[in-house]
Amino acid sequence: MARIIESEGSKRRIIKLSTEDVLSVVREYQKNVSKSDYIQTRDILENIVMYIPEDI
Repeated sequence: MARIIESEGSKRRIIKLSTEDVLSVVREYQKNVSKSDYIQTRDILENIVMYIPEDI
């Protein structure tokens, strides 16, 4: 599970990912962009949403 780490004074948060989270993102990426070139990959990734579960 992902864990969000609050960063004081910053508008961005840090997300700590487990190995399984990273592999899940890679699998999803490969499933969506297999056999596409750089421009096609950017277009595909702009139009999909990938979620990572968060520890509460």
